[in-house]
Amino acid sequence: MVTAIVDAEGKRKLIEIVKLARGDLSQRAFGKLLGVSSTAVQLWEKGQSIPDTENLTQIAIRAGFTLEELISHLDGKPMREPMDTNDMLKKIQCMPIADLAVIVRAGVERLANAAESSGKYS
Repeated sequence: MVTAIVDAEGKRKLIEIVKLARGDLSQRAFGKLLGVSSTAVQLWEKGQSIPDTENLTQIAIRAGFTLEELISHLDGKPMREPMDTNDMLKKIQCMPIADLAVIVRAGVERLANAAESSGKYS
């Protein structure tokens, strides 16, 4: 599954996605969030190493995509744009409560991870 990344174009795309997923976090904070070293993140961003499937999944999620969408993109297929926040809010307002609970839980977990990796609340 990760073999799609072997060519130079796939590596270039992966570098972009890793940086998108990292956002404003330092390599150290992003690595801590994923449970890897800052050196691992640095190697991913240089195209010298490829994240394992578990980390690829987390990178895809943080960038707003599924693992399948990420792998497809690395294989040369177009990727959809991440959802606009306003569109997302409109969908949430009409969403069944059970689905909303899943989203809220994911949001709480992400905020907790961000707080933990920032070191401010440890």
